[in-house]
Amino acid sequence: MSDKTILEHITALVDEEHHLRKPGSPHQNDARLKQVQEELDQCWDLLRQRRARREFGDNPDAATPRDVGTVENYEG
Repeated sequence: MSDKTILEHITALVDEEHHLRKPGSPHQNDARLKQVQEELDQCWDLLRQRRARREFGDNPDAATPRDVGTVENYEG
């Protein structure tokens, strides 16, 4: 997955998040909103991993998505 593909996916998720957050939206769904937010966190984490690998001369394609629990509980 390329940085561009990840960024496109992030954009789509942000658009969906905004749609789900619209007041009075018939599509408002708390479970889906939570899922979108978690997936966004995972995408941003993967993008940061790829950029860090590239910065230090490693292969960005070796970066792998981390599970939600790891990403959500990361402190750094």
